[in-house]
Amino acid sequence: MKGVISIQSHVVYGHAGNSSAVFPLQRMGFEVWPIHTVQFSNHTQYQQGWTGKAFSAEDISELIAGIDNIGQLKECNAVLSGYQGSAEQCLAVKDAVAKVKQRNPNAIYVCDPVMGDPEKGCIVPPGTTEYLVNDVMPMADVIVPNQFELSQFIQLEIESLEDAIAACQKALTLGPKMVLVKHLHSISNDKFTMMLATQEGCFIAQRPHLKFAKQPVGVGDLISALFTAGLLKGWNAEQAFAHANNASYAILKETQKRQEWELQTIAAQEEIVAPVEQFTVVQVK
Repeated sequence: MKGVISIQSHVVYGHAGNSSAVFPLQRMGFEVWPIHTVQFSNHTQYQQGWTGKAFSAEDISELIAGIDNIGQLKECNAVLSGYQGSAEQCLAVKDAVAKVKQRNPNAIYVCDPVMGDPEKGCIVPPGTTEYLVNDVMPMADVIVPNQFELSQFIQLEIESLEDAIAACQKALTLGPKMVLVKHLHSISNDKFTMMLATQEGCFIAQRPHLKFAKQPVGVGDLISALFTAGLLKGWNAEQAFAHANNASYAILKETQKRQEWELQTIAAQEEIVAPVEQFTVVQVK
């Protein structure tokens, strides 16, 4: 069975980071070896606050060394990274990816470059964005940024579909082989829009923009995990993209139905594998 190392944040209660990504990967048939960059009681959007701590970069390196010591890095088919609790952790992730690829040259690296959200305020430690842009994202096979994170990577503002296409095309010249923009908010007000860019072209997938009293957290982590799982199943990029869009919508719809703001991943688990509603993927370039 294919193994995935997932290096992300973790919350004890709810679904964000590894708590959002691990179960969907497992449900789609993969062994997941989670490494936590931080461990918090709950995600950081609770008004009451949260407890917990960030781990050191050395913790990541030690865990990777331990897995290597028992001869299992060669069984790792993908590294997925998300929120980093320090700038130094970015370098530990970079080293981890290099070591995995040394043991298994066919392994892929999927980078969800969490840089924060300007509307919510910066949530990443100083220096993290710079390391992601200059060191981590260029070495990734796949990047899964939101619109803001993509604009930081290519140093251009995105205000239209044409801008998004140009941004993705530029990103493909900087190292990554695939770009999945997990949310393009400039494209539509009433539909949630994602974009995929590969050497074959640019594609968009749209679904209804569901309304919530409080916007769920961890959706990007979910999308990254679903897309990674699709690629590991051997699906082509467009198929994996469509599935990530359809399955994430199913989970959000169940979350809305239950009037929750923590993702209802467990309740919607059947649709992680076989989402009922299917949305068309359209090639735009």
